[in-house]
Amino acid sequence: MRATILDEVLTRNDGHSPNSEEPIGKHYKMASNPFRFFRGSAPLFYYDLASQIVLPKPFFDVVPHTAIMGDCHVANFGFFTEEGSHGNQVIFAPNDFDDACFGPAVWDLLRFATSLLLSGDYARGLLEGRYDNVDGVKLDGKVASDQAEDIAAATAFIEQYANALALIIGDDRRRDETVYGFDKPHVLRKPEKKALARAPGGKDFARKSTLAKLTEHAPTGHLQFADLPDKFVHLESEERRAIEAAFRPYVDDEIIDIVSRVGAGTGSLELSRYYLLVGPKHLRTQEDIFLCHVVEVKQQRPAAPLAYFNQINPRNQLNPAHLTASCQGLMQHKPDLILDEVYWQNQHWLIRSRHHARVGIDPDNIALRKKNPGEAMVQYARTTANALALAHSRGDRRSLNFEVEIVRALTHNDDAIIEAAQQYYQQVLFDHNWLASTVHKND
Repeated sequence: MRATILDEVLTRNDGHSPNSEEPIGKHYKMASNPFRFFRGSAPLFYYDLASQIVLPKPFFDVVPHTAIMGDCHVANFGFFTEEGSHGNQVIFAPNDFDDACFGPAVWDLLRFATSLLLSGDYARGLLEGRYDNVDGVKLDGKVASDQAEDIAAATAFIEQYANALALIIGDDRRRDETVYGFDKPHVLRKPEKKALARAPGGKDFARKSTLAKLTEHAPTGHLQFADLPDKFVHLESEERRAIEAAFRPYVDDEIIDIVSRVGAGTGSLELSRYYLLVGPKHLRTQEDIFLCHVVEVKQQRPAAPLAYFNQINPRNQLNPAHLTASCQGLMQHKPDLILDEVYWQNQHWLIRSRHHARVGIDPDNIALRKKNPGEAMVQYARTTANALALAHSRGDRRSLNFEVEIVRALTHNDDAIIEAAQQYYQQVLFDHNWLASTVHKND
């Protein structure tokens, strides 16, 4: 029975059955380990919620809806410059809103808590050889968190989330706070330093910012996208002209170059996306490089929760790109200055900045350490709880109804989410094993 559900849900979401003779690249990627399976199967999570396979019900009944991430997990937080590539203030916050919508905040809480447990499993699986090290993670001298430490981190996440909202109840001006500034030995100290160095004016901006890594100077001297076959497909002139005509009104300067982006993400691996290099047509001095930036134009499909909860909130009737832009604008402290949507070629497209100083966090960064991985997990859990509480709170700035009700619900059901996360963690392990055996059946 479960195998039938998995095949049906994944086929509906990806347009391709894992049972086919030639599985798609996304399914091979998801089969590499349970954490990647979880990242790529967000609609399955919501199918299971709708089917009451896992359901902390009290939170559905009493807590007002807010803007949520929809695909909330440990790798969808990180450092970036606020206002897209137009600012230089580096903060730590949610960085993926492709599945954002309006709904119960508990969906984000449960999904993140489950991802913490899967992060620990991933770290142990790498050390034990249960999972292929496809990302080339350095393992020498590393130790992984144990299951008790993973559960402690998930518990700390829920507790700190409630504490952060309680502070906002005491002073709603705290909604405008941001998360940044980490000292040794915090697990986020090194990633933050890396992001600060890549921001405009930082020592590594010219070498390691998003702009620097994706572009090069042509023999003629003008800036263009680099020749990166694993990332970019350079376009024929006719296609390029069509894209430029469609999207030039949405950017703040000339479109210098355009490429098709390939192989990005897990959940959205098969969706079309383009990168636009935007800036002055002719760079007069080296300082003009700061005026250039990368804009992503991405085909947008409905948010994952709406496959099974399409009537849960009237605001979710917005088209997919409009909904994402609306939720991102609400949840961010200072939204990207380029954040828009357009209907083009019978598809909805999201337009947004690629942050200069974007630095993400992978599960092995927190659960696989030279020492004290359990402590690092708790530090990361508490920090993400603060960032998520701020993002959720901004969904409605008119009152404190959301904050009051969810803190009350968490106080009276403090173990419900942790128990549900442990239950669903086991389900993901089973589901991943099915997918791995299915896509590799002909190997």
